[in-house]
Amino acid sequence: MSESTKGVSPHQVGEAWEEFVQEQVYPEPGTKAKEDYRNYENPARETVRAFYEENHRKQTYEFVQGKRAEFLQLNRSQMSVFEACDYLNTLVDDSDPDIDLDQLQHLLQTSEAIRADGHEDWFVLVGLLHDLGKVLCLYGEPQWCVVGDTFPVGCRFSERIVYSEYFNQNPDSRDPRYNTKLGVYREGCGLRNILMSWGHDEYLYHVMKDYLPEPALYMIRYHSFYAWHREHEYDWLCDDHDRAMLPWVKKFNPYDLYSKSPNPPNWEQLRPYYTDLINKYLPAAIAF
Repeated sequence: MSESTKGVSPHQVGEAWEEFVQEQVYPEPGTKAKEDYRNYENPARETVRAFYEENHRKQTYEFVQGKRAEFLQLNRSQMSVFEACDYLNTLVDDSDPDIDLDQLQHLLQTSEAIRADGHEDWFVLVGLLHDLGKVLCLYGEPQWCVVGDTFPVGCRFSERIVYSEYFNQNPDSRDPRYNTKLGVYREGCGLRNILMSWGHDEYLYHVMKDYLPEPALYMIRYHSFYAWHREHEYDWLCDDHDRAMLPWVKKFNPYDLYSKSPNPPNWEQLRPYYTDLINKYLPAAIAF
């Protein structure tokens, strides 16, 4: 862990990253001048810069292979969605004066915004589920490999990834197996054949892949892959199926970024609706 992130909770780092993406990298249209977009020089918290330095230095092809072998057996626990939400809420740091909503409230705000716009019920469910993969922090994973932008490993790192200059410290950037445009892949092989950097998106995709419709799974797996769905990079690795799914990922992203509100939803009133929705798509206990 870098000096700037020592003593900082995973929840604080996660919130700092989300605020950075929302307010400085991709502000809500009409809220900031064009010159303020993608302003990496003055992030709201120095924690963000330190986070990305560590993330970009350590997310290697070999590292990702190891994490997939470690976690994708899904043998850590069996939990319901509500139990996972309760578990995730232990990340909240009561000493942080800037945070007064727990993880469940963010998930509910996202899902309720989607529901208010009349989308399919499985789309609403994605809003409730999309960050549950952050339980990785509670399994001892450091924050730099749980949250943050995701990107392919095993090929050249795009300059359109946030703080891409820190990839100069990643050994894969000097490895001829991995530092070309295609690296270990072939053109048009499809994102399903690409190893993505390790984090909550990829992990939760594997948790949910047997239960949800394909567009929902793309939203979960690639909602932090900003270099693809916001910067139009890595199309050379995509196939036609990825391109057909891309509009769904783009449709989800504004709800994740811009649905936060100081007025939390009333969970007691909403719980019967979400109980029925979860039961429609998911088993009582899910392997994490």
